[in-house]
Amino acid sequence: MSRRRTLGPKKKLALLLSAATVAGGGAFVMATTSNASPPAPTTKSAADSTVCAGLATALGNNERFIADQRANPDALAEARIANREAVIKQIKVQQEASGCAVGESAQGSQPAQPEQPAPSQPAAGGQAGQDGQAGQGEQAGQDGQAGGGAAAGEQVCNGSTVTLSGEAGAPAASSNQFPAGTTLKVTNLDNNKSTTVQVTSVSGSCVLLNNAAFEQVREPGKFLIRRALIEKVG
Repeated sequence: MSRRRTLGPKKKLALLLSAATVAGGGAFVMATTSNASPPAPTTKSAADSTVCAGLATALGNNERFIADQRANPDALAEARIANREAVIKQIKVQQEASGCAVGESAQGSQPAQPEQPAPSQPAAGGQAGQDGQAGQGEQAGQDGQAGGGAAAGEQVCNGSTVTLSGEAGAPAASSNQFPAGTTLKVTNLDNNKSTTVQVTSVSGSCVLLNNAAFEQVREPGKFLIRRALIEKVG
């Protein structure tokens, strides 16, 4: 006749406590794992990303424009500065959304434009002789805008990169080389897309496209055109 071994009350209690300890330990491990913070995303700099480089350039151009306005204010300076400060805030939002270093600022490669050759002086007593201004070089002589004397159809701002100003509105451009009303054609040589826009305001670089104009020529996800062909067409 077989005998069944039975556990005494003390042994049953010890087994129950052991099981509870194991279950509790597992729950603690699971809770600890679930509460662990995810690794912080890596912040990219302008050197690491074309997107970040474009945003940094746009930020730098707007900051330079504000500095120029403060150094040489006129009746509209405060309004222009307020507008560009709003643009800078929007660029910083885009930097954060793109994983870029917020507030990183850089100037685009805007080489100095060669000075236009001095036009031949007309006969003594002429208006150009009195004012030291002649022909198409007049605007450049007054405002230091070397590109203002370029002929229609001529390539300008060789080697310049193009980015966006962050401004809304119909397709337009801003420039420190061309007066308002100048028509420029900007071609993105990486995708052969072009836009023809009028300069409507002053900026800190040869050409800044507003949001609508930049959308017409941009590559998806990029905020900088490194290979740009810029032509003065009117």
